[in-house]
Amino acid sequence: MPKKSSFPGDTKKLRREIIETARSLPRLGLTKGTSGNVSARVKSGFLITPSGTPYEELSEDKIVALDLKGRYRGDILPSSEWRMHLDFYLAKPKCGAVVHCHSPRATALSCHRRGIPAFHYMIAMAGGDRIECADYASFGTRALSQAMVAALGDRNACLLANHGQIAGGSNLMKALALAEGLEDLADQYLSALVLGEPVILDEQEMADILVKFKSYGKQTSELTKGQGAAFELPKRLD
Repeated sequence: MPKKSSFPGDTKKLRREIIETARSLPRLGLTKGTSGNVSARVKSGFLITPSGTPYEELSEDKIVALDLKGRYRGDILPSSEWRMHLDFYLAKPKCGAVVHCHSPRATALSCHRRGIPAFHYMIAMAGGDRIECADYASFGTRALSQAMVAALGDRNACLLANHGQIAGGSNLMKALALAEGLEDLADQYLSALVLGEPVILDEQEMADILVKFKSYGKQTSELTKGQGAAFELPKRLD
């Protein structure tokens, strides 16, 4: 059995959640084979899926721990894209998990080096008024990681030229949901392009949408002081 690597905050439950998230990628149509990788932040670093291991063969002891200087512990090499995950966490201190995959529609757009504009208000799910496509760089390189950070800007997802997509969130569930949502947007955008360039929502509308997204999906009890609901509320009878 390989030597297990660990850092403070590392738990068997979190390792299991990483494995379950990775196994959900092919089930959701977001990747095939061993392409793609999943990580979650822990104290002092992050945990990530290993290099070249089929998802069905993953076990808790095969999840690799790295610190925020790019150093790993244990007998197993981390994913070849460990640097992208590392730099995602360094650029996004509030990010708790990252999902990278080669989802079909997002990858198709990335092969045209084409981002996704505000053709639909749900673009705001990534935190901005468009989703950018990073410049091309070979997989597993520092150059790719730098291109990713530049394309992310203040958003939590981007396309990777001739490669795929990457998405982050406060936890694994949210990172996976964003990756799935990005793939849906890519599919819708490609479908809209069949009829020509779709109508793009203007800057003011997207600015308003981004404000609304701060409370989108929240119940009234979850709103912070002074925060309005994302939509006009119906009258409550009781």
